[in-house]
Amino acid sequence: MDSEELHIAFLKAVDSINAHTEPFPADILLKLYAYYKRATNDQTSPNSSNPLIGAFKTNALFQSRNMDQDEAKRLYIEAVNRYFLYRK
Repeated sequence: MDSEELHIAFLKAVDSINAHTEPFPADILLKLYAYYKRATNDQTSPNSSNPLIGAFKTNALFQSRNMDQDEAKRLYIEAVNRYFLYRK
């Protein structure tokens, strides 16, 4: 998959997550959060009104610190596909 195809697949995966109305498990949300931030090169600090949630977000970002954008996009897509596959 070339970079443009990867980006299109990533955007579709993001859309599917945003359209989903049921709650997600916390571990999935944290992975998606970290992958999304890396994939979009979002450098803003994690924020949350709950310090514990902020700490979990920071930890998820720390664990993904060596990821490049394309790898983060691939992992985001894989996580989305696995989540929806196993929900069936």
